[in-house]
Amino acid sequence: MDLFDYMREANQEKEAPLAARLRPVTLEEIVGQRHIIGRDTMLYRAIKADKLSSLILYGPPGTGKTTLARVIANSTKGEFTQINATVSGKKDMENIVAAAKDLRGMYGRRTILFVDEIHRFNKAQQDYLLPFVEDGTVILIGATTENPYFEVNRALLSRSVIFELKSLQKEEIEELLDRAVTDEVRGLGSFQAELSPEARAFLADMAGGDARAALNAVELAVLTTKRGPDGWIHITLPVAEECIQRRAVRYDKEGDNHYDTVSAFIKSMRGSDPDAAVYYLARMLQAGEDIKFIARRIMICASEDVGNADPQALVLAVAASQAVERIGMPEAQIILSQAVSYIACAPKSNAASQAVFSAMEAVRDTPVRTVPPHLQDAHYKGASDLGRGTGYRYAHDYPNHYVRQQYLPDELEGRKFYFPTEIGYEAQITAWMQKIQGEA
Repeated sequence: MDLFDYMREANQEKEAPLAARLRPVTLEEIVGQRHIIGRDTMLYRAIKADKLSSLILYGPPGTGKTTLARVIANSTKGEFTQINATVSGKKDMENIVAAAKDLRGMYGRRTILFVDEIHRFNKAQQDYLLPFVEDGTVILIGATTENPYFEVNRALLSRSVIFELKSLQKEEIEELLDRAVTDEVRGLGSFQAELSPEARAFLADMAGGDARAALNAVELAVLTTKRGPDGWIHITLPVAEECIQRRAVRYDKEGDNHYDTVSAFIKSMRGSDPDAAVYYLARMLQAGEDIKFIARRIMICASEDVGNADPQALVLAVAASQAVERIGMPEAQIILSQAVSYIACAPKSNAASQAVFSAMEAVRDTPVRTVPPHLQDAHYKGASDLGRGTGYRYAHDYPNHYVRQQYLPDELEGRKFYFPTEIGYEAQITAWMQKIQGEA
């Protein structure tokens, strides 16, 4: 490293954002994540003993994945190397592996390779690391905001221990904010800033578990707020509201958070909780989810979970789908809310959907040769000579427009697939079917 490199690194560290400057350097300084790095946990003991195996750190942004990797770097006697998968390629890994082999062969020292955003590596890049992780040439630490079971090769996962980092609690973010405004070495303590309890609580709440978002907001507040008559910078609630005007919503349309939110949305409608259903609708809308995707899920729920207990549910869902495509946002949110609240409050029955699943199973499992002759088409030339349609009884010629006759193939005669419930409109269906079948 020459003088210019040294000065560049020194200035970069000095001018780095607050969230970067305030990163803990020891395990004891880390706030949160006690479930994986609390005293006497496996990871805590492994870091302290410098006996790490390969691991994957998985969690939302701002929960401390890179911070934990930096702490490991400060704790290990091995060589610690960091790359970011968004800008690094196979050539970078080849150089690291070559250096790791030399270090291991000449000095017996191991190399810890931290790959940030490891999900950005393609399959070939991940596969390249496999033999070197397996033989211990490098100890891999991968960090990802995406579910590793979706984004990381199974072979690489099987050679690593996965640790899930959780969103920080409000109280933990408040602790970090206090540290930020009082630390005179790495924080903003030299600015003589005071953070009011209301502002602290607001920033911690609006950050949504993301420590980086909260620290960025308080740094902006300190750097842009004029000093008061007493010479101090007073960060009040109105100042904090200006610095973080929108709650951080974690929602990746291709990530597991997307699937979790959609799952909660569907289950809330199915479970007849309109408040929760509308809340998850709002989360998806706030995060920019495609309104056509939301409308499709509503239509599916209307048929699968409401069904014939309220046939109007599907009618309303289809109408809402057509309406949101024609109108668009922001008015579409009103239409979607109407459909969601209606379906959540509607009586529920999955009898219709279960009927087709049972019928599909019968189609797969039961060899059926022919349709009963009396149901076969009798209109084409020569059909009557072959006995097609002979003996068919026209339902409208009988009382209640119903006549008892065999409709299922011989192999399935007597099988039932649709069992209407006693809920909602299906109760009327049940009563009607009992009436006409009983009188036939």
